[in-house]
Amino acid sequence: LNPTQFADPDDLERYPRDLDRDVALAVEAGADLVYAPAVEAIYPPGFATSVHVAGLTDRWEGAARPGHFEGVATVVAVLLNQVRPARSYFGEKDFQQLVVIRRLHADLALPGEIVGCRTVREADGLALSSRNARLSAAERRRAAVLWRALFGMRTAVDEGVTEIDVLLAGGEKAVLAEPGVRLDYLAIVDPATLDPLDRLVPGARAIIAATVGGTRLIDNVTIGDRG
Repeated sequence: LNPTQFADPDDLERYPRDLDRDVALAVEAGADLVYAPAVEAIYPPGFATSVHVAGLTDRWEGAARPGHFEGVATVVAVLLNQVRPARSYFGEKDFQQLVVIRRLHADLALPGEIVGCRTVREADGLALSSRNARLSAAERRRAAVLWRALFGMRTAVDEGVTEIDVLLAGGEKAVLAEPGVRLDYLAIVDPATLDPLDRLVPGARAIIAATVGGTRLIDNVTIGDRG
């Protein structure tokens, strides 16, 4: 767990972690080796460097969690230089993070290839996330509204709706109708720049963040032309 991407010490302390389970899942998936360095192996005494990816980190999760992406970019740069992998896999569930890492990788000519992995979901559509473990049973049921909102927007596009404001209004209505869920943002963005769009483009992403109980969750989906 990378401490530099947590601005709130309480969030770091409460973040679910289970290395033994993670290792078991990796072995089950076919891994031969797990690299799980101590914090000191990544940030030795005297470490004084922070990596900032400009522009892409200014809004959305970057605005909600100041310093988060500097921590992400720094640890990824260190890890890729230490391990020098042929391929590195990052989930699309954290879509802004994936875009930031791709920019970091290209700008610093880091080794290997960055591969995005499709979001894995529960039966009701909720994206798998370590933070889901914090949800009570009732909160877990409410959390599925994030996917319902995104899926509703994607379905509307498939049925011919193209107006951004209409799509966003439909998604917001779905979330606001669910008690105990506070919407942070809902936007349709360019998949490369993360800028909010005023018209649909191929690969446009609908992104959402909301707090359910005391747990902040994020999700996203490609809408429109999905290739």
